[in-house]
Amino acid sequence: MIIKTLDDKKLSLENDGKLELFFIGTGSAFTKRQYQTNLLIVKGKDHLLIDCGTKCPQAVSELGIPVTQIKNFLITHSHADHIGGLEEISLLGRYVTKRKPVMVINETYQHILWDMSLRGGCEYNEEEAGDMLTFKDFWDVIRPQWLPDYNRETFGLKVGNIDIKIMRTKHIPDSSFDWQSSFWSCGVIIDDRVFFTSDTRFDHDLIEFYENKFNFETIFHDCQFFTGGVHASLDEINSLSPEIKAKTYLTHYGDNWEEFDETVNKYGFAGRAIQQQYYIFE
Repeated sequence: MIIKTLDDKKLSLENDGKLELFFIGTGSAFTKRQYQTNLLIVKGKDHLLIDCGTKCPQAVSELGIPVTQIKNFLITHSHADHIGGLEEISLLGRYVTKRKPVMVINETYQHILWDMSLRGGCEYNEEEAGDMLTFKDFWDVIRPQWLPDYNRETFGLKVGNIDIKIMRTKHIPDSSFDWQSSFWSCGVIIDDRVFFTSDTRFDHDLIEFYENKFNFETIFHDCQFFTGGVHASLDEINSLSPEIKAKTYLTHYGDNWEEFDETVNKYGFAGRAIQQQYYIFE
């Protein structure tokens, strides 16, 4: 893997065919020093944005492209730092560009995302014969397909030549025992090479099962610097094997990250994912 900083502050949605991961941000929901953990995947002429938080449209604009150029989206769960920019995307597509972006989403989560979040700001903008707008008036939907032979609910599809697998995770509430008793959230496997957990509490089985199946080159794991609540803590992730930690980068961390860099290194992690850097897989 090659790590490269975006020097000229001009983001591109195409490359020479290598798998590139670009973190628009790596911060937690409440960060003020960095943007939120939203991840752009680029491979050849294909791209996919994983999550679009409240600050994402502004961050993308500052990187030199209007957010309307992003055509493909996948959302891992419904906290504002992951969906807060979607109403803007929805309304821009319908009323400005006149072009619907693509959403990779299963039927279960589509109902959650629309009914519990997007509907209030989108549904009543138009009325025709008593009917209001629906999710599919704003988005072209691609359904991932259920995959057998996994120990938890897992789906797969391709976005162009980007292979994606999504699996249920254990994020909220803080009292849930496992992924089945948790509210809907997911992690993402990219080209069978990279594992992005998105937000999750510590779930040893999540990492061990998929690592044994795919032997990932790199893992990007949710991390907070204290134990408790609905995110994996640095000390909990430290219980993973040295081999796994050596290829694990931490994401979704707080503004006090400098205080913990020495501990991250001492524990044997690959490091922190850094916002506005490319992670390039040849």
